[in-house]
Amino acid sequence: MMQIKQEAEERHVLTVMVDNEAGILAKIAGLFTARGYNIDSLTVADITENHSVSRITIVTHGPPSQIDQIHAQLERLVPVHKVVDLTEAGPHVQRELALIKVAGVGEKRVEALRVADVFRAKAVDTTTSSFVFELTGSPEKIDSFIAIMRELGLVEVGRTGIVAMMRGAEEA
Repeated sequence: MMQIKQEAEERHVLTVMVDNEAGILAKIAGLFTARGYNIDSLTVADITENHSVSRITIVTHGPPSQIDQIHAQLERLVPVHKVVDLTEAGPHVQRELALIKVAGVGEKRVEALRVADVFRAKAVDTTTSSFVFELTGSPEKIDSFIAIMRELGLVEVGRTGIVAMMRGAEEA
């Protein structure tokens, strides 16, 4: 019996420079949807003074051949200027912002504040029975903070998605 070798899935961070025009995000999402690829995280922001170019950061996962296919298909889209796979390109920085609401009183409230201090989370809203913490950092740091807060009264989480950039003086 012949065994089929499956490629291991990898997580990749892609940055895509595009014309800042209506419908480009839908085109990119449609490219992923049509082929059954998943987007784990997606952020978009205008990055030029004249508002003509946006930077889209996409986190996805799949076997290397699928990632190569995604990269090639993104480059073929008309309003796309440049696609960079930061995972392949080398050392890069990734950050995410999260707002985390935690409810609790007594010891749980005190413990939530202590943990927030350790993680350098900032309380941006406080009531007598809850906090909203703001936390920035790596996705792993945010995941760890949320896991601990689940035990202390986690109510709600909002995350921005990953923003990433190459290290060093050069543009990606």
